[in-house]
Amino acid sequence: MLQPVHPTEDDVVRLVEAARFYDYRVASNPMADGGVPPVPGVRFPASLHELGPTRIVPLDNSLTLGCAGPATTPSLSANFLHVHSGDALATDANATSQLFYVMRGEGATRVAGESTASIPWVAGDLFTLPAGSPATHVAGEDAALYWVHDEPLLRHLGAVAQKPRFAATLYRHSAIREALDAVMHDPESRKANRLSVLLGNHLFPREMTVTHVLWAMFGILPVGVVQAPHRHQSVAVDFVVNALPGCYTMVGSKLAADGSIANGERFDWEPHSVFVTPPGLWHSHHNESGQPAHILPIQDAGLHTYLRTLSILFSRKKADGGHDVVDDAN
Repeated sequence: MLQPVHPTEDDVVRLVEAARFYDYRVASNPMADGGVPPVPGVRFPASLHELGPTRIVPLDNSLTLGCAGPATTPSLSANFLHVHSGDALATDANATSQLFYVMRGEGATRVAGESTASIPWVAGDLFTLPAGSPATHVAGEDAALYWVHDEPLLRHLGAVAQKPRFAATLYRHSAIREALDAVMHDPESRKANRLSVLLGNHLFPREMTVTHVLWAMFGILPVGVVQAPHRHQSVAVDFVVNALPGCYTMVGSKLAADGSIANGERFDWEPHSVFVTPPGLWHSHHNESGQPAHILPIQDAGLHTYLRTLSILFSRKKADGGHDVVDDAN
Protein backbone atom coordinates (compact mmCIF):
# COMPACT_ATOMS: atom_id res chain seq x y z
CA MET A 1 0.00 0.00 0.00
CA LEU A 2 1.25 3.43 -0.90
CA GLN A 3 2.05 5.63 2.04
CA PRO A 4 1.25 9.35 2.01
CA VAL A 5 4.20 11.65 1.49
CA HIS A 6 4.32 14.29 4.15
CA PRO A 7 5.41 17.64 2.70
CA THR A 8 7.77 19.89 4.51
CA GLU A 9 6.64 23.25 5.87
CA ASP A 10 8.43 24.96 2.97
CA ASP A 11 6.52 22.80 0.48
CA VAL A 12 3.22 23.88 2.01
CA VAL A 13 4.24 27.54 1.89
CA ARG A 14 4.99 27.25 -1.82
CA LEU A 15 1.68 25.49 -2.48
CA VAL A 16 -0.46 28.15 -0.84
CA GLU A 17 1.46 31.35 -1.63
CA ALA A 18 -0.43 32.04 -4.89
CA ALA A 19 -3.90 31.52 -3.40
CA ARG A 20 -6.18 34.55 -3.14
CA PHE A 21 -9.77 35.04 -1.93
CA TYR A 22 -12.13 37.74 -3.24
CA ASP A 23 -15.49 39.01 -2.12
CA TYR A 24 -17.99 37.83 -4.75
CA ARG A 25 -19.68 41.23 -4.76
CA VAL A 26 -16.47 42.76 -6.07
CA ALA A 27 -14.92 39.95 -8.07
CA SER A 28 -17.91 38.54 -9.95
CA ASN A 29 -17.74 41.26 -12.64
CA PRO A 30 -14.20 42.68 -12.89
CA MET A 31 -15.17 44.63 -16.02
CA ALA A 32 -17.51 46.80 -13.95
CA ASP A 33 -14.67 48.56 -12.12
CA GLY A 34 -12.20 48.47 -15.02
CA GLY A 35 -10.10 45.62 -13.65
CA VAL A 36 -10.60 43.89 -16.99
CA PRO A 37 -10.67 46.59 -19.69
CA PRO A 38 -13.49 46.42 -22.26
CA VAL A 39 -12.89 45.82 -25.96
CA PRO A 40 -12.75 49.26 -27.56
CA GLY A 41 -14.01 50.16 -31.00
CA VAL A 42 -10.83 50.97 -32.91
CA ARG A 43 -10.02 51.76 -36.55
CA PHE A 44 -7.10 50.71 -38.75
CA PRO A 45 -6.82 52.64 -42.05
CA ALA A 46 -5.97 51.22 -45.46
CA SER A 47 -2.90 53.47 -45.60
CA LEU A 48 -1.14 50.96 -43.35
CA HIS A 49 -0.78 48.49 -46.24
CA GLU A 50 -0.85 50.74 -49.29
CA LEU A 51 2.78 51.91 -49.07
CA GLY A 52 6.05 50.74 -47.62
CA PRO A 53 8.17 47.60 -47.96
CA THR A 54 7.13 43.96 -47.97
CA ARG A 55 6.10 43.36 -44.38
CA ILE A 56 3.51 42.24 -41.82
CA VAL A 57 1.54 45.07 -40.20
CA PRO A 58 -0.11 43.85 -36.94
CA LEU A 59 -3.35 45.63 -36.07
CA ASP A 60 -2.30 45.65 -32.44
CA ASN A 61 -4.60 46.74 -29.64
CA SER A 62 -2.90 44.79 -26.84
CA LEU A 63 -1.88 47.77 -24.69
CA THR A 64 -5.50 48.90 -24.42
CA LEU A 65 -6.70 45.35 -23.83
CA GLY A 66 -4.05 44.76 -21.19
CA CYS A 67 -2.82 41.52 -22.72
CA ALA A 68 0.28 40.21 -24.45
CA GLY A 69 0.49 41.24 -28.09
CA PRO A 70 0.05 41.49 -30.88
CA ALA A 71 -3.70 41.20 -30.38
CA THR A 72 -6.58 43.02 -32.04
CA THR A 73 -9.19 41.49 -29.73
CA PRO A 74 -8.74 39.24 -26.68
CA SER A 75 -8.85 36.16 -28.91
CA LEU A 76 -7.89 37.33 -32.41
CA SER A 77 -4.93 38.96 -34.13
CA ALA A 78 -5.62 40.78 -37.41
CA ASN A 79 -2.81 41.86 -39.69
CA PHE A 80 -2.18 43.48 -43.05
CA LEU A 81 0.37 41.82 -45.33
CA HIS A 82 2.04 43.90 -48.06
CA VAL A 83 4.03 41.88 -50.60
CA HIS A 84 5.80 43.64 -53.45
CA SER A 85 5.89 42.04 -56.89
CA GLY A 86 8.40 39.19 -56.93
CA ASP A 87 8.84 39.25 -53.14
CA ALA A 88 8.07 36.48 -50.67
CA LEU A 89 6.71 36.96 -47.15
CA ALA A 90 6.61 34.25 -44.47
CA THR A 91 3.84 33.95 -41.89
CA ASP A 92 3.52 31.63 -38.92
CA ALA A 93 1.37 31.63 -35.80
CA ASN A 94 0.62 29.39 -32.86
CA ALA A 95 -3.02 29.27 -33.93
CA THR A 96 -5.76 26.73 -34.57
CA SER A 97 -7.19 28.82 -37.41
CA GLN A 98 -5.73 31.25 -39.92
CA LEU A 99 -7.74 33.19 -42.49
CA PHE A 100 -6.37 35.19 -45.42
CA TYR A 101 -8.37 37.54 -47.65
CA VAL A 102 -6.69 38.94 -50.78
CA MET A 103 -7.26 42.68 -50.97
CA ARG A 104 -5.31 43.27 -54.17
CA GLY A 105 -2.80 41.62 -56.48
CA GLU A 106 -2.23 38.00 -57.37
CA GLY A 107 0.19 35.30 -56.29
CA ALA A 108 0.45 31.97 -54.48
CA THR A 109 0.95 30.61 -50.98
CA ARG A 110 3.08 27.58 -50.17
CA VAL A 111 2.45 25.82 -46.85
CA ALA A 112 5.49 24.16 -45.28
CA GLY A 113 5.25 20.39 -45.15
CA GLU A 114 2.24 20.20 -47.47
CA SER A 115 2.57 17.86 -50.43
CA THR A 116 -0.12 19.66 -52.40
CA ALA A 117 0.68 22.43 -54.85
CA SER A 118 0.70 26.06 -53.81
CA ILE A 119 -2.58 27.84 -53.16
CA PRO A 120 -3.11 30.28 -56.04
CA TRP A 121 -4.93 33.52 -55.27
CA VAL A 122 -6.21 36.70 -56.88
CA ALA A 123 -8.01 39.73 -55.49
CA GLY A 124 -11.21 38.74 -53.70
CA ASP A 125 -10.15 35.17 -52.88
CA LEU A 126 -10.14 33.91 -49.30
CA PHE A 127 -8.36 30.89 -47.87
CA THR A 128 -7.95 29.25 -44.47
CA LEU A 129 -5.04 27.32 -42.95
CA PRO A 130 -5.15 25.01 -39.90
CA ALA A 131 -2.78 24.56 -36.97
CA GLY A 132 0.86 23.97 -37.88
CA SER A 133 0.80 25.85 -41.17
CA PRO A 134 3.83 28.12 -41.58
CA ALA A 135 3.41 29.62 -45.03
CA THR A 136 5.26 31.66 -47.63
CA HIS A 137 3.33 34.11 -49.79
CA VAL A 138 4.80 35.06 -53.18
CA ALA A 139 3.31 37.95 -55.17
CA GLY A 140 3.20 38.04 -58.94
CA GLU A 141 2.24 41.71 -58.70
CA ASP A 142 2.02 44.17 -55.82
CA ALA A 143 -0.32 42.45 -53.36
CA ALA A 144 -1.97 43.00 -50.01
CA LEU A 145 -3.64 40.34 -47.86
CA TYR A 146 -5.70 40.54 -44.69
CA TRP A 147 -4.60 37.88 -42.16
CA VAL A 148 -6.61 36.93 -39.05
CA HIS A 149 -5.75 34.14 -36.60
CA ASP A 150 -6.51 33.05 -33.03
CA GLU A 151 -3.01 33.07 -31.50
CA PRO A 152 -4.07 35.49 -28.70
CA LEU A 153 -6.60 32.88 -27.54
CA LEU A 154 -3.93 30.16 -27.49
CA ARG A 155 -1.53 32.49 -25.70
CA HIS A 156 -4.11 33.12 -22.98
CA LEU A 157 -4.77 29.40 -22.59
CA GLY A 158 -1.06 28.59 -22.45
CA ALA A 159 -1.64 26.06 -25.20
CA VAL A 160 0.16 25.00 -28.36
CA ALA A 161 -1.92 24.27 -31.46
CA GLN A 162 -0.68 20.93 -32.78
CA LYS A 163 -3.60 19.00 -34.25
CA PRO A 164 -5.12 20.39 -37.49
CA ARG A 165 -8.91 20.39 -37.33
CA PHE A 166 -9.36 21.03 -41.06
CA ALA A 167 -7.34 21.16 -44.27
CA ALA A 168 -6.28 24.24 -46.19
CA THR A 169 -9.39 25.53 -47.96
CA LEU A 170 -9.77 28.05 -50.80
CA TYR A 171 -12.90 30.15 -51.30
CA ARG A 172 -12.79 31.64 -54.79
CA HIS A 173 -13.98 35.20 -55.28
CA SER A 174 -16.36 34.05 -58.01
CA ALA A 175 -17.86 31.35 -55.76
CA ILE A 176 -18.37 33.82 -52.89
CA ARG A 177 -20.17 36.27 -55.18
CA GLU A 178 -22.27 33.49 -56.71
CA ALA A 179 -23.41 32.38 -53.25
CA LEU A 180 -24.24 35.97 -52.29
CA ASP A 181 -26.18 36.49 -55.53
CA ALA A 182 -28.28 33.41 -54.71
CA VAL A 183 -29.18 34.94 -51.34
CA MET A 184 -30.05 38.28 -52.93
CA HIS A 185 -32.33 36.69 -55.53
CA ASP A 186 -34.23 34.58 -52.98
CA PRO A 187 -37.68 36.24 -52.67
CA GLU A 188 -37.61 35.67 -48.91
CA SER A 189 -34.50 37.85 -48.64
CA ARG A 190 -36.64 40.98 -48.97
CA LYS A 191 -37.59 40.51 -45.31
CA ALA A 192 -34.07 39.77 -44.08
CA ASN A 193 -32.14 42.02 -41.71
CA ARG A 194 -28.87 41.17 -43.45
CA LEU A 195 -28.02 40.10 -47.03
CA SER A 196 -24.95 37.98 -46.47
CA VAL A 197 -23.38 34.59 -46.99
CA LEU A 198 -21.54 32.73 -44.26
CA LEU A 199 -18.46 30.84 -45.38
CA GLY A 200 -18.42 27.31 -44.01
CA ASN A 201 -16.46 24.08 -44.02
CA HIS A 202 -17.90 20.59 -44.44
CA LEU A 203 -16.17 19.50 -41.21
CA PHE A 204 -18.26 21.91 -39.13
CA PRO A 205 -21.86 21.36 -40.25
CA ARG A 206 -23.30 22.09 -36.82
CA GLU A 207 -21.59 25.43 -36.25
CA MET A 208 -21.73 26.31 -40.00
CA THR A 209 -18.60 28.45 -39.60
CA VAL A 210 -15.44 28.83 -41.67
CA THR A 211 -13.36 27.11 -38.94
CA HIS A 212 -14.22 25.75 -35.52
CA VAL A 213 -13.16 29.12 -34.03
CA LEU A 214 -13.62 31.72 -36.79
CA TRP A 215 -16.75 33.03 -38.46
CA ALA A 216 -16.49 34.81 -41.84
CA MET A 217 -19.45 36.62 -43.37
CA PHE A 218 -19.42 38.25 -46.82
CA GLY A 219 -22.24 40.75 -46.95
CA ILE A 220 -23.68 43.45 -49.17
CA LEU A 221 -25.09 46.78 -48.00
CA PRO A 222 -27.49 47.84 -50.78
CA VAL A 223 -28.06 51.45 -51.81
CA GLY A 224 -30.25 53.44 -49.44
CA VAL A 225 -30.55 50.63 -46.92
CA VAL A 226 -30.37 50.88 -43.14
CA GLN A 227 -29.68 47.45 -41.69
CA ALA A 228 -31.39 47.62 -38.32
CA PRO A 229 -29.38 47.26 -35.10
CA HIS A 230 -28.27 43.88 -33.88
CA ARG A 231 -25.74 42.66 -31.33
CA HIS A 232 -23.83 39.53 -30.35
CA GLN A 233 -21.32 38.39 -27.75
CA SER A 234 -18.49 37.70 -30.22
CA VAL A 235 -16.10 40.50 -31.19
CA ALA A 236 -16.35 41.50 -34.87
CA VAL A 237 -13.21 42.56 -36.71
CA ASP A 238 -14.89 44.23 -39.67
CA PHE A 239 -13.03 44.48 -42.97
CA VAL A 240 -14.50 46.87 -45.55
CA VAL A 241 -14.25 45.24 -48.98
CA ASN A 242 -15.52 48.26 -50.92
CA ALA A 243 -17.56 51.36 -50.18
CA LEU A 244 -18.01 54.97 -51.17
CA PRO A 245 -18.33 57.89 -48.72
CA GLY A 246 -21.73 57.75 -47.08
CA CYS A 247 -21.45 54.15 -45.88
CA TYR A 248 -21.03 53.81 -42.13
CA THR A 249 -21.80 51.79 -39.01
CA MET A 250 -23.36 53.18 -35.84
CA VAL A 251 -22.33 51.48 -32.58
CA GLY A 252 -23.80 52.00 -29.13
CA SER A 253 -24.95 50.36 -25.92
CA LYS A 254 -28.62 51.43 -25.98
CA LEU A 255 -31.55 51.72 -28.39
CA ALA A 256 -33.74 54.80 -28.72
CA ALA A 257 -37.54 54.59 -28.66
CA ASP A 258 -37.66 54.35 -32.46
CA GLY A 259 -35.29 51.36 -32.47
CA SER A 260 -32.23 53.27 -33.68
CA ILE A 261 -29.00 53.38 -31.71
CA ALA A 262 -29.02 56.10 -29.05
CA ASN A 263 -25.92 58.31 -28.79
CA GLY A 264 -23.93 55.97 -31.01
CA GLU A 265 -20.40 56.24 -32.36
CA ARG A 266 -20.06 56.45 -36.15
CA PHE A 267 -17.55 54.28 -38.02
CA ASP A 268 -17.20 55.45 -41.63
CA TRP A 269 -16.40 52.72 -44.12
CA GLU A 270 -13.11 53.13 -45.98
CA PRO A 271 -12.21 50.49 -48.60
CA HIS A 272 -9.67 47.94 -47.32
CA SER A 273 -9.76 49.33 -43.79
CA VAL A 274 -10.71 47.58 -40.53
CA PHE A 275 -12.76 48.57 -37.51
CA VAL A 276 -13.58 46.59 -34.37
CA THR A 277 -17.17 46.19 -33.14
CA PRO A 278 -17.06 45.36 -29.41
CA PRO A 279 -19.10 42.47 -28.02
CA GLY A 280 -22.57 43.13 -26.67
CA LEU A 281 -23.00 46.52 -28.36
CA TRP A 282 -25.78 47.36 -30.81
CA HIS A 283 -24.63 48.20 -34.33
CA SER A 284 -26.47 49.21 -37.50
CA HIS A 285 -25.17 49.66 -41.06
CA HIS A 286 -26.15 52.59 -43.31
CA ASN A 287 -25.61 53.22 -47.02
CA GLU A 288 -26.19 56.79 -48.16
CA SER A 289 -23.49 56.63 -50.86
CA GLY A 290 -25.55 55.80 -53.97
CA GLN A 291 -23.54 52.61 -54.64
CA PRO A 292 -23.65 49.11 -53.08
CA ALA A 293 -20.95 48.30 -50.54
CA HIS A 294 -19.53 45.04 -49.22
CA ILE A 295 -18.13 44.07 -45.83
CA LEU A 296 -16.33 41.02 -44.41
CA PRO A 297 -16.70 40.66 -40.63
CA ILE A 298 -14.38 38.08 -39.04
CA GLN A 299 -15.41 36.98 -35.55
CA ASP A 300 -14.59 34.40 -32.91
CA ALA A 301 -18.21 33.30 -33.31
CA GLY A 302 -17.30 29.71 -34.17
CA LEU A 303 -16.01 29.36 -30.61
CA HIS A 304 -19.02 31.18 -29.16
CA THR A 305 -21.40 28.95 -31.12
CA TYR A 306 -19.69 25.87 -29.69
CA LEU A 307 -19.95 27.37 -26.18
CA ARG A 308 -23.64 28.35 -26.80
CA THR A 309 -22.85 31.96 -25.86
CA LEU A 310 -23.16 33.82 -29.19
CA SER A 311 -26.63 35.29 -28.44
CA ILE A 312 -27.43 37.28 -31.62
CA LEU A 313 -30.32 39.70 -31.10
CA PHE A 314 -32.02 41.96 -33.66
CA SER A 315 -34.03 45.15 -33.23
CA ARG A 316 -37.29 45.00 -35.20
CA LYS A 317 -40.26 47.30 -35.72
CA LYS A 318 -43.63 45.99 -34.64
CA ALA A 319 -46.90 46.50 -36.51
CA ASP A 320 -48.07 49.06 -33.95
CA GLY A 321 -45.00 51.21 -34.57
CA GLY A 322 -43.20 50.10 -31.43
CA HIS A 323 -39.99 48.10 -31.28
CA ASP A 324 -39.00 44.65 -30.15
CA VAL A 325 -35.82 42.60 -29.82
CA VAL A 326 -35.78 39.15 -31.44
CA ASP A 327 -33.26 36.41 -32.11
CA ASP A 328 -34.37 35.79 -35.71
CA ALA A 329 -32.41 37.30 -38.62
CA ASN A 330 -35.27 36.85 -41.11
